[in-house]
Amino acid sequence: MLPRETFFLPARELGRRLRAGDFTSVELTVGYIERLRTIGARLNAVVTIMEERALAEAHAADLELATSRSLSPLHGVPYGVKDLLATRGAPTTWGAEPYKNQVFDFDATVVNRLHAAGAVLVAKLAMVELAGGMGYDEADASFTGPGITPWNTSFWSGGSSSGPGSAVAAGLVGFAIGSETSGSILTPSAFCGVSGLRPTYGLVSRHGAMALCWTLDKLGPMCRSADDCALVLEALAGHDDADATSVERKFHWRPSARRGRRWRIAVPAGCVEKVQPAVRDAFEASMKALSAHADIERDVAWPEFPWGPSVGTIVNAEGTAAFLSLIESGDVAKLRCPADHVGGYGGMMTFAVDYVQAMRARAPMKRAVNALFEKYDVIASPTRSTVSYPLDKKFRDAYPDVRSGPALIPAGNLCGLPAVCLPNGFGDHGLPTSLTLMGAAFGETALLRMAHAYQSATDWHLRTPPNVS
Repeated sequence: MLPRETFFLPARELGRRLRAGDFTSVELTVGYIERLRTIGARLNAVVTIMEERALAEAHAADLELATSRSLSPLHGVPYGVKDLLATRGAPTTWGAEPYKNQVFDFDATVVNRLHAAGAVLVAKLAMVELAGGMGYDEADASFTGPGITPWNTSFWSGGSSSGPGSAVAAGLVGFAIGSETSGSILTPSAFCGVSGLRPTYGLVSRHGAMALCWTLDKLGPMCRSADDCALVLEALAGHDDADATSVERKFHWRPSARRGRRWRIAVPAGCVEKVQPAVRDAFEASMKALSAHADIERDVAWPEFPWGPSVGTIVNAEGTAAFLSLIESGDVAKLRCPADHVGGYGGMMTFAVDYVQAMRARAPMKRAVNALFEKYDVIASPTRSTVSYPLDKKFRDAYPDVRSGPALIPAGNLCGLPAVCLPNGFGDHGLPTSLTLMGAAFGETALLRMAHAYQSATDWHLRTPPNVS
């Protein structure tokens, strides 16, 4: 039996120890499977354990590693995927009761690319039903039950990548793949105290992923560290003929490459005035740590646009189109969250002119945000204004006295920009706080180097939940 701390090691370190022969991929995979069965079940983090496939891939990895044939730093490392990614012969449920028995005969492109890198697929991880497209308003919005953060089991793990967030935080997988339309990587990463990367739109193929919003959806890694996120992105990035929106770009990671100058960080005006005190304190400490590497300008004017309403209109229109047959059949009544029973009908009433206007607004939005990146390398803010929400409250009732600051999550998604979020402290109820760094389109290298520098100077990403055995 491997010691507990092994399962919380960063993916890079797991790969290094596998190559050194400290343990085998089969031993590591068996250990993760046991944790998925026990701890994963308690956290409502797991849909399907891929035991037969995982052990076969682990055996193959061990044979290759024994002959010094290492495919990548991730070779032999077990991982999980959000259950909106197709995996051949296994259920792909989209977190929703009506799709519990849905099975595809192919693997999503990201699964194929991680297989080519030698990683071991060990689990399909829980998610908010239909990735939240029907307008859920509470934590209990998946047929697997509410996602639970391992830091305090009375609180939510965040959505819609709820399972990947709790699974990485609880040491159930070496890393995970989540998806984001407007916050579904960043929020669970923040609420679970892990590092999450939302790549630039088009950098990672979405072939084989459930479509919620064709013009917003993105796939990205959720990991123990920013360095791990970079390793996973290196394996995933690149054009795919099966996804016409994917771009002809690769990503190559060199964390130790020298900078030519100090970084320039913009902190938008108002981003820390309307947050919980612990969130503000953690952010200020993060800025102090980053000041060793960067010049920080405070109270930078944020472009005035209807960020939230625009992303809401697009999600309503495209999400309704994606699930029109489910709505028209009445099968939305089988969804778990009561708000999801009716949300799709509201989406059907979205006027075409509103959708077109929201889409047209994205061009001036992009120009305004891109203008900031002519002066700054990164925009920094707290990931969320609060720590995680209690399981037993509607979201709107969780923290009624706290309002959001500048709309970096909807803005970043509308503009297709990359962002990395990093654990940076703890707040109320022993729950994690989080820092987000947002960069220019295809600026993942600078973004991740800054994140790596921050994590080299702090140890928040190395903390583990005290009550997870």
